[in-house]
Amino acid sequence: MNPGQPSTMLDFVQLWVYLSATPLFGLTATLVTYVLAQAFYQRMQHAPWANPVAWTVALLALLLSVSDTPYPTYFSGAQFIHFLLGPAVVALGWPLWQRRAQLRQRGLALLAAALVGGSAAALSAVAIGWALGLPAELLRTLVPKSVTAPVAMGIADQIGGIPALAAMFALLTGLVGALSAKYLFDALRIREPEVRGFALGTTSHGIGAARAMQVHPDAGAYAGMALGVQALLASLLIPLAVPLFVSLLPALQRLFQP
Repeated sequence: MNPGQPSTMLDFVQLWVYLSATPLFGLTATLVTYVLAQAFYQRMQHAPWANPVAWTVALLALLLSVSDTPYPTYFSGAQFIHFLLGPAVVALGWPLWQRRAQLRQRGLALLAAALVGGSAAALSAVAIGWALGLPAELLRTLVPKSVTAPVAMGIADQIGGIPALAAMFALLTGLVGALSAKYLFDALRIREPEVRGFALGTTSHGIGAARAMQVHPDAGAYAGMALGVQALLASLLIPLAVPLFVSLLPALQRLFQP
């Protein structure tokens, strides 16, 4: 046995005890895990299934479960990274400013596409949940699942859903989009980076936009715009549309009854 091994192991245990008892645990665990996941992602030549966000979430969940660390203890340190999400989203505006002439020419078409895409994302989720017999509270929670998590939580709370679960649905939606979009676009023979990016930002918000930014600068710019437009449209329209849909629900149920 290496003579220095017991000392090294003792130092590691002492470091773990110290970190696990302080807010540094959440920050350190998140940064180290993401750096490792990013290195793996690059080694796999940016394969969609190696998405660093997905692997970071999975590894952190495993770490918290194995170490029996409560989520509030973890988040007390990780909240600094959570705070940086705001400036990171705002920074997506710079690529849009660089393409402002294109956006002015396509403004109405992009707005129409955002409205149709957002409506399809919300209605399809509710339709599937309804077909599976989910309760009304969960159906309301599913409505904003394609909007970035902080906005989805606010919308869910406003329409009678579950904010915490809305954030989870948004996270899962973003991960599924980031992992599967390339294969779906290839199957549909959609090559234009602007179209790919806009579709990713519309359905998979921040995680999809991050994936688009890694693939192509134009895809990232249009994904960032779609993310912002969806947040704005959803915040304005969903609280108005849900009560109207609920009032029409009995008539729809009678229409589809055998």
